[in-house]
Amino acid sequence: MNDPAFSTASFVIPDDLESGKRADFAPAPGSVLNVHNPHCFGCGPKSADGLHLQVVAGSGLHTTAIWEVPARFEGGPGVIHGGILSSVFDEVMGNVPMLVGSVAVTAHLEVDFATPIPIGATLTIDARLIGLQRRKLYIAAEASIDGAAEPAATARGLFIGISPADHFKDTWRASGSAADFAAGERRP
Repeated sequence: MNDPAFSTASFVIPDDLESGKRADFAPAPGSVLNVHNPHCFGCGPKSADGLHLQVVAGSGLHTTAIWEVPARFEGGPGVIHGGILSSVFDEVMGNVPMLVGSVAVTAHLEVDFATPIPIGATLTIDARLIGLQRRKLYIAAEASIDGAAEPAATARGLFIGISPADHFKDTWRASGSAADFAAGERRP
């Protein structure tokens, strides 16, 4: 297909990445990572229709979540919707920067689906830092079904370190958590 509307640059992970170092103040291995926004679709307890993922810090620069696929996230008959799985990857991968002392947003995410994932299956999602370059964090992840050795899907992404106060300065008032942010109980 030669249509420019469908032309995209290939996602290339640079060869000269720094390995990254776990921050001294990173959550302890085995800790459930803090919810960054109570209304977040991925992790927020106040997101009525959300994923409600609990992401756990690993011992190195990786995170893990175990999640049972609810029937409400069905795409094709009896299987998870691909966009939902992409959201699961985004949430688990998006917590990895916390381990190196960064807050980051997704700049690029690509997912490869190897096999259909049935509704009701228990997924283990493991994400790890591949490396970093200044504010750019390259992260990979895989999801396996019910402890299978082969992943059912894999993902790669580029996350950019940000200052939340600067990044969300024009949007936080629209958040379901705006009252908490305004009262200083939480910071965007």
